[in-house]
Amino acid sequence: MAAYQQASQSIVLTWLLFALLRQTCTTCADELEWDDSGYVLYCPCMGRFGNQADHLLGSLAFAKMLNRTLAVPPWIVYRHNAAPYINVHEPYSQFFQLEALSAYHRVVSLEAFMQHLAPQHWPRGQRNAYCFETAAQRSSDKKSCPMKDGNPFGPFWDYVGVDFDKSILFGGIAFNAYHQAEWTKKFPPSEHPVLALPGAPAQFPVLEEHVGLQRYLVWSESMSRQGEELIAAHLDRPYVGIHLRIGIDWQNACKMLERGDAGPHFMASPQCVGYSRQSALPLTMTMCLPNLPEIRRAAKLWVKKTSARSVYIATDSESHSRELEKLFKGKVKVVSLQPELAQTDLYILGQADHFIGNCVSSFSAFVKRQRDVHGQTSSFFGMDKLGVVNRKEEL
Repeated sequence: MAAYQQASQSIVLTWLLFALLRQTCTTCADELEWDDSGYVLYCPCMGRFGNQADHLLGSLAFAKMLNRTLAVPPWIVYRHNAAPYINVHEPYSQFFQLEALSAYHRVVSLEAFMQHLAPQHWPRGQRNAYCFETAAQRSSDKKSCPMKDGNPFGPFWDYVGVDFDKSILFGGIAFNAYHQAEWTKKFPPSEHPVLALPGAPAQFPVLEEHVGLQRYLVWSESMSRQGEELIAAHLDRPYVGIHLRIGIDWQNACKMLERGDAGPHFMASPQCVGYSRQSALPLTMTMCLPNLPEIRRAAKLWVKKTSARSVYIATDSESHSRELEKLFKGKVKVVSLQPELAQTDLYILGQADHFIGNCVSSFSAFVKRQRDVHGQTSSFFGMDKLGVVNRKEEL
């Protein structure tokens, strides 16, 4: 409970800081002025929310490196299992405070950029696309950036009302600080005011040096209010939050590890095995795809350690709620809301007194980074102590 109170105080201080920042924030539409240092635009077109969040952190760092304003894109929400069966583009501020990002670097929402700045400063007929030469090889003429080829690329740029007039290709350059001078020399803002890229100028998973940028992703007031109401209504503190990534698509992905087609660095696994390929810890199947005995073991361990009265389960498949209720013999409340918005699960997991995540999942990685910012404890299936893989007899 003391740890939760400390984390709560940290969150309150963070909110106060960004309340002050809001008073001087220049990202509001009625205060927008053109930035002569230029802009970075990109499509968050690789993966679902966890991947998009990783890419956002790297893109923030890239924009700061070039001293360009980042036009923060909307989140792409894939709702192909429910009407209207199309991608939904949710503004960044639907889930997080845009103003909070400005504590790190200059930002504007992509929607505000297109509505208030683009008509005059980036008009139709002057909208260049920038991409690697290798990417252009996918186009029919081998020299055009495939900015709108397929889904989600086409629907994304259509959502913000952009058609591209010219492609500018580049090669032999990367998005890291080593090439900073080359980016500036090759694309000075005076000649290339808007760098519009087909994908994020960032790596996946997020680089170790960019992990700390998570502190600038602050939940919107509406998400915080909704999350706190759900916690108060359904959970008794202390509670343990669990992320179960065990759906059929994930099972197929983890088979790559089982076959030996993937090594220790597999998707978001550097968060637990280490970022150095030379010294990375082994990545086990239990860490990728925990079975029911491992789920029961880890839940029992952390419920005991935290004296938890509740367990909250976020899952892409079976919650195993009944099995855990039987394990705890009705003495611990087990809750799985399976909300429409994945971000609701993220919020509740982030507020838990302890979090058990999936080492390989970028969804779990988001929660882990968020909790690290506020000094909250986390562990992974197959790794009770961070940096130490569980012994085989414990798996």
